[in-house]
Amino acid sequence: MRLVITPLAERDIEAIGDYIAQDSPKRAASFVIELHSQCLKIASAPHIYRLRHELGDDIRSCTYGKYVIFFQVASQVVHIVRVLHGARDIRIRFSEPDSGH
Repeated sequence: MRLVITPLAERDIEAIGDYIAQDSPKRAASFVIELHSQCLKIASAPHIYRLRHELGDDIRSCTYGKYVIFFQVASQVVHIVRVLHGARDIRIRFSEPDSGH
């Protein structure tokens, strides 16, 4: 399947990197690479991940460390829609105007 990371998800990943960079710029760079690698793994077998009906139609999630990657599968494309810290209020983040949900 083809992978698309939405602009909102890219902003999430960038913000995660910026946060980690406050303590360790080197770790921030490697963690951002790891997040992108995990997104590629999701695209290789997206249907094995948990459906999250409470967040919207066909939303699935994958935990990576303390973060949760949220995505949708449409035809032959996996859309990464958000990447959020697991301690955040996920439902509120999905109801934000620019989240598309």
